[in-house]
Amino acid sequence: QVQLVESGGGLVQPGGSLRLSCVVSGGITNILATGWYRQAPGKQRELVADISDTGLTNIAHSVKGRFTISRANAKNTVYLQMNSLKPEDTAVYYCVVDLVGKRYWGQGTQVTVAS
Repeated sequence: QVQLVESGGGLVQPGGSLRLSCVVSGGITNILATGWYRQAPGKQRELVADISDTGLTNIAHSVKGRFTISRANAKNTVYLQMNSLKPEDTAVYYCVVDLVGKRYWGQGTQVTVAS
């Protein structure tokens, strides 16, 4: 059974940093891409960043220059390094894994940016 477990969320002051981690388990192979979405209260879920199986990254304009996505294939882990955090980054962050014809979601981790 595929499982995605996120960690690293929390409360941080504006200008601070957090690193989110997502461990993918379940013996899956042929991952096409992994990524992070977020959903703020009252807003639609939006893509933050993703990384393809070839290492090509795609970063949302709103976080470009502040957030970085990376992965450790040997650990089946994808990371989201978030720097210079702003209050508008406050949201639940979800990890996703794309296989051929299927997408899996993590349970989400809360990130709150407030002073």
